[in-house]
Amino acid sequence: MSDRDDFLAWLDSRWRDAEIALHNGDAGARRAIWSRTAPVTILGAWLNANGPEEVEKVFRRLENSFSNCTSYRYEPVAADVQGDLAYTVGYEHTSASVNGEPRDYTLRATQIYRRENGEWKVVHRHADTVAADNA
Repeated sequence: MSDRDDFLAWLDSRWRDAEIALHNGDAGARRAIWSRTAPVTILGAWLNANGPEEVEKVFRRLENSFSNCTSYRYEPVAADVQGDLAYTVGYEHTSASVNGEPRDYTLRATQIYRRENGEWKVVHRHADTVAADNA
């Protein structure tokens, strides 16, 4: 398999599983796939972070807010790997409770990944909400 194929297989397994766990209130798997080495940033639909300590605060807040994920689907638009860097652009369709309230929403998300010690790690995330008529 090519580097891109390996990356996409990782994205469709470990990364997707981490997102589902987060939306069920457990950020442990997401922590494991995020870099702890600066630069690491989030420009999120809800919260922002710059640096490993701020990213950890965002993860704690998210895992305390999310629960009862009934559906999560990633719809890729583009992805590529160049050496030890990769990126994805796509839509995240989620049904989960946020602060106890059931919600269905779609995020537009762009992420950048860096290979560290042979493993892919997320180093940047930018996401924003998509209006229902554009989802």
